[in-house]
This record gives sequence, C-alpha cells and structure tokens, in this order.
Amino acid sequence: MVIISLGTLFILLAAIGLLRMPDLYLRMSVTTKAATLGVGLILIGLALYYMETSITTRVIAIIVFLLLTAPISAHVIGRAAYFVGVPMWKKTKIDDLKGMYNTKTHDLMSGLEDEEEEQPEAED
Repeated sequence: MVIISLGTLFILLAAIGLLRMPDLYLRMSVTTKAATLGVGLILIGLALYYMETSITTRVIAIIVFLLLTAPISAHVIGRAAYFVGVPMWKKTKIDDLKGMYNTKTHDLMSGLEDEEEEQPEAED
C-alpha cells in the first residue's frame, strides 16, 4: 500500500505541475516524468500485492513500454510544438534551437555542421 500511495502522490504532483507550469514545454516535462514514475510505482505495488507470475509479467511489460514510449512521445510533441511556434515561457534564458531550424526545408542543423564549414579541409 505504501508503494501504491507513493505512485498516486507522484500522479497528483504531475496533475498539479500541469496546472502550475507556465508553458507547454515545462508542462510536458513534469507530466512525463512524474506520471511515468507514478504509474510505474502503482503497477509495482499491484505486482507485489498479488504476487502472481502472470500479473508480474504484465506489469514488467507495461513498465518497459511506458519507459520506452513516454519520453519519445514527449520529445516528438515538444519538437513539433517548437517548430510550429508555440511560445516559450518569457523567463526562459537559453534556446538551443534558435537559428538551427530552416522553416522552408524543415531541416534541423546541428552545431557540428557549422563548425565543419568554418574549418578548411586539409589538402594532401
């Protein structure tokens, strides 16, 4: 019951964070991390309560699926929101992607490409 209660507490914190965070990017971060941990703890608590192999196997499969899909989906949604132009919080200090996205070709450049263009190639 303690583990299940901790899981519900993390889900409650995710819900509060969803309401309190100022922009989409912070809301996604809070809900992805806290809700995934909360659901994982609830599932672990249920597996410990029932102590059956079939339930434990399902719990492990669900947790692995959550850990694989939640961060990836949050990343894809955040990236799409950034490219569409969803504004960041006004107190955000660093925007690592600023100037790296070409809106016409939808290409995202990395900082390494710029460094390679600046350095002349050595001739043999």
